[in-house]
Amino acid sequence: MNSFATQRRQMVERQVAARGVCDPWVLAAMREVPREMFVGDAMREYAYEDSPLPIDAQQTISQPYIVGLMIEAAQLRAGDRVLEIGAGSGYAAAVMGRIAAHVHAIERHAQLARMARRRLLLLGYDNVKVRIGDGSGGWPEAGPFDAIIASAGAPRIPGVLRRQLSIGGRLVMPVGDSERRQRLLKLVRTGQESWSQEELADVLFVPLIGEHGWQEADQPRAAADAGLGGREWARRRRDDGGSAG
Repeated sequence: MNSFATQRRQMVERQVAARGVCDPWVLAAMREVPREMFVGDAMREYAYEDSPLPIDAQQTISQPYIVGLMIEAAQLRAGDRVLEIGAGSGYAAAVMGRIAAHVHAIERHAQLARMARRRLLLLGYDNVKVRIGDGSGGWPEAGPFDAIIASAGAPRIPGVLRRQLSIGGRLVMPVGDSERRQRLLKLVRTGQESWSQEELADVLFVPLIGEHGWQEADQPRAAADAGLGGREWARRRRDDGGSAG
């Protein structure tokens, strides 16, 4: 079996760069961050496969290509201050931490936030801060941000997040009212009261729960296999002959 380092290089070449992600900062960061450290023990052998993977709290770690696509769209550079909404396992925050000066990540699931914080500290990402809370309202006291990335889907881009962007800042977020599909949007703050927007791709993310996102009662169903434990995901994958997302 190839070493994780070899699998990581192959992942970046075959799953990310081959699909059009070409930002050298993003590709270099993804070659360096050990994705196997951000999944449970039962999932480590699948860490570099071309699919999302289940993690704790019925959430997922995103497909590597989607992580690369979103971070490239956010146009991160050295010196940037970044907000991530939906930290999950901490993997995307670690990738961003290899590029930007400061990453502030919010996770509403206390268990995930604590685990992400421990992993990031263990791996030396001391420029990444993780806090437990409602990410739909952002982190106003830490802004303004050069970039905001949301790793959960909302029915619309909250105004409170728009206003936490610096002038010229970029926000990348899945938006949609369907339980099976969202549109990945990129928003750029072009002035004090002006923003431009473009669509990047059709995607499927878990819902953004919070005051400015979905409420618990009206949230769409999360991705079909998001709640599976590692062994059950692996069993179904073998039975189905395909990926989980």
